[in-house]
Amino acid sequence: MRTHEAVLARIEADLAAGRWAIGERLPAERAFAEELGVSRPSVREAIRVLEAMGIVRTAVGSGPDAGASVINRPAAGLGSAMRLHLAVGTLPVRDVVELRVLLETWAVGRIGERVGERGGEDEAQAGGRALDAAEVLLDQMDDEELTPQAFQELDSAFHVALAGLSGNLLVEAVMLGLRGAIESYVLAATATMPDWPATAARLRSEHRTILAAVAAGDSAGAQAAVERHIAGFAQEAGL
Repeated sequence: MRTHEAVLARIEADLAAGRWAIGERLPAERAFAEELGVSRPSVREAIRVLEAMGIVRTAVGSGPDAGASVINRPAAGLGSAMRLHLAVGTLPVRDVVELRVLLETWAVGRIGERVGERGGEDEAQAGGRALDAAEVLLDQMDDEELTPQAFQELDSAFHVALAGLSGNLLVEAVMLGLRGAIESYVLAATATMPDWPATAARLRSEHRTILAAVAAGDSAGAQAAVERHIAGFAQEAGL
């Protein structure tokens, strides 16, 4: 094990043990190196890895915000890894599509269950506001002057919002991590489509169908609509 990997293992153990909470700062580089009995470059390399993974945020200077602080961005590392592996071809687009189907059908099914389980007025209002926010994204997508890129940014935001409504933080984080990869393959596909306006109109209609099923608590209907939506586009795009 390389030295910086040993530092990472120690930080992981300390985080798991509750030594630092979200928002708290890690020890200064020099103090941490002395505590662990390693070089400062080894600590610095470990912190860079953690920053890329979305575990810490670093700030230069000597004030109260300087140094490395624990943060909560689980999708940061996932997104970077997904995009890079797609770029080099180690992750086929087909596999990304299949993962989307698995995650999103489960997510909308769970949302439907949660809609049916709502008992308290406060919880129902919170769920209604979240659905309203998703509908706002669809309203913005109705603008026929949107470029394919702007359309896709709203499209992926809508799908991530649905994942968040499931209440599963890991599913939401994975979907956030996939977001860049999804936008990449969808944008590449739209450039080859002979009639993008017609495709965009169909996608808008499918989004409305999904959201209506979710709002009605129709888990099975929402799951079927999501699978048709994702798989249908992939088939049209030759993916």
